[in-house]
Amino acid sequence: MLSETAPMKSPEKGEFSAGWKVLLAGVFGVMCGASPIPFNIIGFTAEPLSAEFGWSQTQILLPISIFGVIASFLAPVFGWMADKFGVRKVALWSLFAFGSAFAAISLTPTENTTTTLYIYYGFWVTVGLVGIGSTPVTWSRAVNLWFYKNRGLALGILLMGTSIAAMIVPRVAVEVIEAYGWRSMFAVVALFPMAALILAFFLFREPTKEERPKAIESASGNLTGVSLGAALKDYRFWLIWLSIALIAGAFGGAFINMPTMLGLRGIEAKTAASVMGILGIGIFAGRLITGALLDRFWQGYVAFPLLCLPAISAWILLGDTISFPLAAAAGFLLGFAAGAESDLIAYLTGRYFGMANYGKIYGMLYMPFGLFSAASPVVYAQVFDRTGSFNPILEIAIGAFIVGGGLLLLLGKYPEEFPEADAASSSPQSPSPQTEPV
Repeated sequence: MLSETAPMKSPEKGEFSAGWKVLLAGVFGVMCGASPIPFNIIGFTAEPLSAEFGWSQTQILLPISIFGVIASFLAPVFGWMADKFGVRKVALWSLFAFGSAFAAISLTPTENTTTTLYIYYGFWVTVGLVGIGSTPVTWSRAVNLWFYKNRGLALGILLMGTSIAAMIVPRVAVEVIEAYGWRSMFAVVALFPMAALILAFFLFREPTKEERPKAIESASGNLTGVSLGAALKDYRFWLIWLSIALIAGAFGGAFINMPTMLGLRGIEAKTAASVMGILGIGIFAGRLITGALLDRFWQGYVAFPLLCLPAISAWILLGDTISFPLAAAAGFLLGFAAGAESDLIAYLTGRYFGMANYGKIYGMLYMPFGLFSAASPVVYAQVFDRTGSFNPILEIAIGAFIVGGGLLLLLGKYPEEFPEADAASSSPQSPSPQTEPV
């Protein structure tokens, strides 16, 4: 029959053919934004900063905590702005501000004084104040608005940006530090967000009402979803929140201190950078595989086994010596689970709470990710400074990974429908494709 042989346009192909430009811009926006870049370079500043200023491991890693805490509390604010004003304006301005603030760290004075330390911290405060709009808080809202049937895969592709950053940025950082010093490294790495800004200017936008998947709208064309207040009264919100806190608290310190851990076990800096690249490959694989699985299976069946993988990494890192294959395995498994967790935050927000107030709710769920990722490196460093070993905190991390993954088994089925949002608040007015550069 003709109807059986004629080519048909599948919903999946329709989503990707309509949204691929936005998804591409989002991948590079995530890659070059304030989510991965600070975390990918801070570990490699420990040796040069200690050599130049004599700062301790805790003092050197404290900036990432300062950045993370500020960014975490501002995440709901930037999410609200993305809901109200549109993600394009928020993401592009934040990319520009983040790149400028990150480059400014290269202006840290050369004098070895307490004032220099405070100035250095002040630069990181600025990065936290302006950078959060260049994280998945904004990019994932747009992708959730373009994709529904293949939302998990699309979010996995989007968040591959952090994987690409982990594969590229540490190598660039090490090469520039060795050739020109740590100050130049900040200036060079700041070129990444500026490059992403140019691409996003031409390709990134929200869909018009006509372009949005019908599954995220009411019959009248408004986005559906619960309010932030309703989400905060839902036990599922707090289960997700606690799960994110446990996983991020265990992961952040292991990730940031990985170069130091490997160095203590006889792994050279360039080899450690290779391990971080393998960690990035793990994140890459975790993003895609998790995203594809989420489109086919309930999240609990996907999340629990994958989030237990970094417990194996922590166990490997407990040894006094480590071979490169074991170090690579630890990095890959740690990265794979990190990729899975980041996918889950964006995916679970949309599936359990809808899209009408996605930015605000995602921002609240990003808060524990940012806070505990920020605190974790300092906790790990404090344990090391006091005991001379990371082993005590790695043993705690093993339990945190397992419990954090297990909590997601308690969420239950996805809601079948959401209330309709007011037309004035459900989405910013999207410019037509003719007036946006695409």
